[in-house]
Parts: sequence; structure tokens; C-alpha cells
Amino acid sequence: MNAIERYYDAVPRSAARAEEIGPFTLFVSTGAWPYYARPRLGLEHTFTADEIETVRVRQRELGIPEAFEWVHEVTPSLLGVMPLPVMEAPLMVLAGAVPASSDATVRMIEADDPALAAGVAAQDRGFGGTGEGLADRVSFLRERMASGVTRTAIATLGGDVVAMGQHQPVGDVTEIIGVATVPEARRRGIAGALTAALVADAAVGTVFLSAGEDAARVYARLGFERRATACIVG
Repeated sequence: MNAIERYYDAVPRSAARAEEIGPFTLFVSTGAWPYYARPRLGLEHTFTADEIETVRVRQRELGIPEAFEWVHEVTPSLLGVMPLPVMEAPLMVLAGAVPASSDATVRMIEADDPALAAGVAAQDRGFGGTGEGLADRVSFLRERMASGVTRTAIATLGGDVVAMGQHQPVGDVTEIIGVATVPEARRRGIAGALTAALVADAAVGTVFLSAGEDAARVYARLGFERRATACIVG
């Protein structure tokens, strides 16, 4: 878990400024993606409700989401004192990829690809979004893709973009994020094929992701193994 913990501390820094608040690092977004507070890297500490409240006060002052993320096995004391609802998601590491296919066309895209906006819209729909702020998200993602900190894949059916996902390499580690398919194109193996394309593009030592229990079963068939629990608030 040490490599993943270092990754979690490093990856927000390309689009956020960090504030140290007690035993937490609060990442304050400087772009279109919201971030969170995490336990300070390498700190062994028994967390308290008062320490969490101090961070929440600062988040409210800044007008940002009261969001927290951590790995339960690394920071076991935090779950029991967190007053907000926590999603406990399997944290899965690639142990040996299984090729996946679907009737969709899956390809990696670059920052100047005209399909990017349609991909962001499909991703938004796949996650049940409202379409708010899509233009800002497209611009933000285009900048990240151009700089190489985010890699993106899309899937198309009949010429329409129906799914999108990314991975974000930092050193020899990358996390697969944002894999989403529009509702009418689900259950056709598209998310699996998209994930397989991102894995093939990654070419790093450690590829991981976190997912809900239902999605975790899909990722298990693609060669991912559960190694820990990602706790997500907000």
C-alpha cells in the first residue's frame, strides 16, 4: 500500500493546492474537479472527531465539498469517528489483465480530439449528472490531457460516444478513474473493454482502482484483486 499512499498524496497536487490542517492534508482544487482531505502522508495517528470538524470548518469557509478519502487499512482509526456517511469501496490492484471486448469501438484519444466534449457528456450521464459545468470540465480535462497527467479513452456505438474513462499516471503507478457508460448502452461489456484499453495504455508497475461492490465483480473478471478498502466521503 505504500506506493498507492504516495500516489494518493501526489496526484491531486497537479490541480490543487495543499493545506496542512492538523493530521490532515486538505487539497483545494484549482480547476474544475473537486478534491478532498486525506490523512497526512506517512503519519501514524489516532484520529478524533474534533480534528475532522476542524477540517470541515475550513472546507465550509472555502465553499468546497466536505469530502474526505483514505485507505481504511492504512488509517483504521478514522472510520469510527467520521460523522459523515462513508462509502467503503473495494480498492483493487491489477494482478493479471484479462482481455475484454464488446461491440463498441474503443480508442484512446488526445487533447485535440473533437470527440472529447461528447465523451465528457457521456461520462456525466453515466454518473447521473445534470450536465452542469460541462464546458469547464472539457477545458480542464483538455489541459490535463495535453500535459500528460491524464490519459483518456472513449467508446462509440454507431458513431455516438457512449462511454469514457481515464487513468492518471504518476511515476510507476496509475489509477483508473471515471469509467462510465450511458444508461442505454450498459450490459454490453463496454466498461470492461474501456478498462482493458486504459490498462494497455498505462504501461506502469501498479494499476489500481476503487469501485462499488457491483462494479468490483466486473473488475475482478478483468484481473483486478481486492487489496484494501477505499473510504470515500462526499
